[in-house]
Amino acid sequence: MRRVLVLCVLMVFNCKSMKKIDIQGHRGCRGLLPENSLPAFQKALDLGVTTLELDVIISADNKVVVSHEPYLNHEIALDLSGKPITEANELSYNLYQMPYDSIKKYDCGSKPHPRFPNQIKQKVYKPLLTEVIALAETQSGHKIQYNIEIKSSPKTDGVFTPSVEAYVALVLKIITAEGILERTTLQSFDVRALELFHATAPSVKSALLVDEDESISKKLELLSFEPDVISPYFELLEAKWVSEYQQMGYQIIPWTVNTEADILRMLAFDVDGIISDYPDRVISMNNSN
Repeated sequence: MRRVLVLCVLMVFNCKSMKKIDIQGHRGCRGLLPENSLPAFQKALDLGVTTLELDVIISADNKVVVSHEPYLNHEIALDLSGKPITEANELSYNLYQMPYDSIKKYDCGSKPHPRFPNQIKQKVYKPLLTEVIALAETQSGHKIQYNIEIKSSPKTDGVFTPSVEAYVALVLKIITAEGILERTTLQSFDVRALELFHATAPSVKSALLVDEDESISKKLELLSFEPDVISPYFELLEAKWVSEYQQMGYQIIPWTVNTEADILRMLAFDVDGIISDYPDRVISMNNSN
């Protein structure tokens, strides 16, 4: 591992054309503070990220809520009595069937996270998208970028999420009303959502998310247009592919890159951005170049 890290460092420092990249705080900064929470977004802004990466779902009363899952994930949530929600019953806490006033009552930050042991714990709730925007606009002086993921899927339509048409319309309504269209990228694994964004608001940047078990080239073929960004699981990338896709006009912004060795490897690949649970690490390594 040490040899790999040293080789990566050498590759980075030998890359004379290294550019400053788009540093995206994943769900705020999940490695440091509870995910998709106002404190996490505040911390990411304080660190100096260029983009806030976040996920949105829809409540029963059509509120756009910042949450990765459309239910209360057992890894992060406590029930109303303060007891852990279990994996066996997490799906019963269907956020699409709950009004936002009820969703807001659940603590999603006090439970120790099994995969992020150094995450600072504190009681937090799932905020509205409008709350995150209000915080970010005030703190950044209307300069921060947004990367907002739509969590739609044919499997969840009408059960955990509204129709993809309604989902997209609700999100576009918010970002239009808040005046952040030109600073927003809308991303999704669901090509249906990207097609709707392109048809409804073609000026908004779009990012095609590619999962670890998918092919970048085959996923691109599913779209009728060319997205602005290809955002794959970082292990799918090779240096030559990054260069080839960039020459075709795409930006390459991999997710979720957390270890020092992996961050250095992506920097050496000359990617356009990095999505990380530890944006502080990316900032430090990128600034050292």
